Amino acid sequence: MEPPSRDLEPEATLPTVRVRSPGFHTFIFRKMVMGPEPGPRPNDGDLVRVIDRDGVPLGFGLYNSKSQIPVRLISRGQEPPGPGFWESRIDEAVELRRRTLGLDEAGDAYRLVHAEGDGLSGLIVDKFGDVLSAEVFSLGVYQRIGPLMARLLDRAGAAEYRVHVDHRIAQAEMFAGRPVATEGAPEKVEIREHGVRYRVRFEGGHKTGFFCDQRDNRRGLARFCEGREVLDVCCYSGGFGLSALVNGGAKEVTGVDLDEKAVAMAKENANLNQVRMKLVHSDAFNYMRQMGADARAFGVVALDPPKLIGSRLEMDEGRKKYLDLNTLALGLVEPGGLLLTCSCSGLLPAEEFLGIVRSAARRAGRSARVLATTGAGPDHPVGLEDPEGGYLKAAWLLVGERQGRPPAVE
Repeated sequence: MEPPSRDLEPEATLPTVRVRSPGFHTFIFRKMVMGPEPGPRPNDGDLVRVIDRDGVPLGFGLYNSKSQIPVRLISRGQEPPGPGFWESRIDEAVELRRRTLGLDEAGDAYRLVHAEGDGLSGLIVDKFGDVLSAEVFSLGVYQRIGPLMARLLDRAGAAEYRVHVDHRIAQAEMFAGRPVATEGAPEKVEIREHGVRYRVRFEGGHKTGFFCDQRDNRRGLARFCEGREVLDVCCYSGGFGLSALVNGGAKEVTGVDLDEKAVAMAKENANLNQVRMKLVHSDAFNYMRQMGADARAFGVVALDPPKLIGSRLEMDEGRKKYLDLNTLALGLVEPGGLLLTCSCSGLLPAEEFLGIVRSAARRAGRSARVLATTGAGPDHPVGLEDPEGGYLKAAWLLVGERQGRPPAVE
């Protein structure tokens, strides 16, 4: 199917939208928008000129009256952004990954465009071999996806692309974003990352199909795994567990996930790397609770749950889930072992996440020291004014002796 291909050339006369003091964030939320000015009325997806309450120009943005983010600023310049602007943003993003970071040397899978971090709000693109997998969060970007992806194919040296709009995003942005792909786009590809091979399936996969953000953390975990039993909780397609086996020399790895398709992918990836990994289709809470009751312990535990806080309404429930998961995980680490615990909830600040882990250690009756705190790799740059882009948080804990009997986790 042909992709939406709205021209990147701006209209001769742009609609103007007045906003209250917006700060410097890329997102201008509904409560900050005063409304369109007299003159040409903006249609959803239009490029608009943005001014403040006093009429001072702020830049240009993509407009969607139905969204909770009616304006996404894309340029603070004086001239409307045209094809040259969009092309330069894409060129800069590709240059960062390929030349500055040299990511082609580490493997053939990495993030090519990280939305606000690359000045392309509403667009995420991962490169998997010769295929680009995109996720769109903005109606305005979706309308222009054809020329944007064509430029990305050319600059990244890729052959095909697939574009996905998550149904929750489509509901929040109030537009029907059908998936689009080039005619020859495959349903799956094989990639390599630090010596580990993975198959990425686009249909039914999470996000773009594979979590490039954990690339450096997967490699880092391997150094702790030699000769140890490793538990990979919420393993998805087996990333941490496979790195522990292939690069870390782990004695044994158990991967656990509630998603049956994820478990099947992990098994396929283990076979692809000719290693044996025990895989369990189970709820993480139930499995860890049972392992605790059986007095099992592991030298290394990796805990990487899906996003548990999707909106501010889910903050309290999400905090409790993180607390319970980490309490259970800490109870399964043998003295002197390692817990790598992660959160991909952008609304949860890093300091608060570490506070939850601290509380979990007290509940579990375990001493622990923080060896490091990390996040996504440098192919996921974060704008200083858009901190939510630094969504991934990872705490590396050296777990000590047990300090009393922990309370039961419901």
